[in-house]
Amino acid sequence: MANELNYDNMTEEQRKKQAKKAALASIVGTSIEWYDFFLYGTMAALVFPKLFFPESDPYIGLIQSFATLFIGFLARPLGAAFFGSYGDRIGRKATLVTTLLLMGISSTLIGLLPTYENAGIIVSIMLVFLRFCQGFGAGGEWGGSVVLSVEWSSKKSRGLMGSMTQIASPIALLLSSGVVSLTIFLTGDNFYTWGWRIPFLISIVLVGIGFIIRRGVADSPQFTKMKKENRLANKPVIEVIKKYPKALFLVILSSLAQGIPFYVFTTFAISYGTEYLQLDKQFLTNTILLVAIVEIIVILYAAHLSDKYNRKVVFYIGSLLTILVAFPFFWLMDTKITILVIVAMCVSILGAGAVYGPLAAMIAECFPANLRYSGTSLGYQLSAAIQGVSPLLCVYLLNTFSSSVPISIYLIVACLISIVAVSMLGKNSNQIDMDKAS
Repeated sequence: MANELNYDNMTEEQRKKQAKKAALASIVGTSIEWYDFFLYGTMAALVFPKLFFPESDPYIGLIQSFATLFIGFLARPLGAAFFGSYGDRIGRKATLVTTLLLMGISSTLIGLLPTYENAGIIVSIMLVFLRFCQGFGAGGEWGGSVVLSVEWSSKKSRGLMGSMTQIASPIALLLSSGVVSLTIFLTGDNFYTWGWRIPFLISIVLVGIGFIIRRGVADSPQFTKMKKENRLANKPVIEVIKKYPKALFLVILSSLAQGIPFYVFTTFAISYGTEYLQLDKQFLTNTILLVAIVEIIVILYAAHLSDKYNRKVVFYIGSLLTILVAFPFFWLMDTKITILVIVAMCVSILGAGAVYGPLAAMIAECFPANLRYSGTSLGYQLSAAIQGVSPLLCVYLLNTFSSSVPISIYLIVACLISIVAVSMLGKNSNQIDMDKAS
């Protein structure tokens, strides 16, 4: 069993076996958690304005719906601090099991909520609370999954192992969009009455699968060794803020080039296509499936290149790709021509995918082992709170200026900020220590 491993005398074959288990747990567990998180984003664009904010005009209803979406992003840094502290003091594995359960239960309960018509304003409050719980759980998920993966990896495969958590994002997007698309197809007009509940209720089954897989993974040798030697941090979150403020700040800014384009080109794109361009919602959710497949391929290849060559160079290329498509994306979408809309959405994700590939390992390398869960989670999730305002801000910009130009400028500025931040991240002692431990 995983908890009976002899870390001191572990053979290379045993290490590789555990690394594969950690990779599988990262992919499956994080995919399930992001399924819940992205599912909410899709529903916020498609049905929540009508079900939970029906007394508002379409614009206000969409703003309110995306505002509840943003609540989840605000909760993520709080979850990062809470679960990061436990992950650095108690263990990566136990913490990740807890975040998985929290996300799954919250999503299932959303699927059981009555609508505004049946329960009034109280149901909108309940929706906000459950969204907060989703975000709180997600806040502790990403960092822990990344840390567990990279700490089981060898130096030459750290970027690729870190990307196991990263590909969970498009896999979850593929899964959530696929389930929504299939549900729309099967339930037809009933989708707005009861069909929308099905994707949320499926969460409980997925959580059961993820729970079983994660129980079979052992904590990393680095964490276990620190625990035996009594070198664990007492207040890891506070220590990260005091000892590594620069690294934390740069991590926050570095992540913008992935998160902001991703949410603009996926979550907001659905709203833009259905509400502004009057495109078919089934067509757009189907296109998101193709976008997710493209992103999986790009993330894995970018992560591989980051191990073979240089993480920063791969990151820069990805950011520049997003800058290049910031304006053409909307030009192609506005044509309403099917093939051009598909091209726009698939090409737009190339830059975000190339950035996301090396990002996990890059962030994990910024913090020492005893603070790695907290530092990685807090930096990434504080950035996520900034990224999460993207759909809401895009709706506002579009309504205010009646043009996509401000949105394109927003994308470009985010990428430029990240490029500067990454250029300031130098190789540090924590990365050197991680190399030695690999």
